[in-house]
Amino acid sequence: MTGESGAEPARVVVADDQTVVREGIVMLLGLLPGIEVVGAAADGEEAVRLVAELAPDVVLMDLRMPRCDGVEATRRIRAEHPGTQVVVLTTFGDDESLFPALRAGARGYLTKDAGGDEILRAVRSVLSGDAGLSPSVQRRLLERLSEPESEPTAPVGPPDGLTTRETEVLVLIAEGLSNQEIARALQVSTATVKTHINNMFTKTGLKDRAQAVRYAFGKGLVRPPTG
Repeated sequence: MTGESGAEPARVVVADDQTVVREGIVMLLGLLPGIEVVGAAADGEEAVRLVAELAPDVVLMDLRMPRCDGVEATRRIRAEHPGTQVVVLTTFGDDESLFPALRAGARGYLTKDAGGDEILRAVRSVLSGDAGLSPSVQRRLLERLSEPESEPTAPVGPPDGLTTRETEVLVLIAEGLSNQEIARALQVSTATVKTHINNMFTKTGLKDRAQAVRYAFGKGLVRPPTG
């Protein structure tokens, strides 16, 4: 895989919506032995397209991106192109970012304070079948596994087959946001928000926003205000 062993370099696509960050990562990877950057994407939709075109070994995937976020892009890539591994490279190391990404199929997870050596190790690890996790992420996983189980609550994960993004839209509707406000909050177009809403209504059998609000509270996705 690496230049050191004489094997072909790992072919990598970088996905990040911030141009300066994306170009910086590409430049950094160009200095690492055994890695060849074959493409760069500005959002998850473009990342999926580049994977289909280029069949890279690894995608370094940001999470918060417009049009199609990193979690959904990871899910699609792993389902449609299982020969490509995904290593998340993001600013966010919280549980709400970490666990959905891993459930979507990411084999590696790094935060953007990772250095070149750490990125290289993660790429090599996922290509050899191991996990490429930063030390802080490994600690969080161990802490999570060692936490005592809480009493049963609402089912984990989106209800009724909703995607993560459809659930996010549902929660924002329940919080009283308009389509335009939801679009700004999620950094997507209003047309995309409407598509998510239509899909959500179809899956749940809901007919309007009022029903959606009641549904969100009933499923425990939103807590009623106190005081």
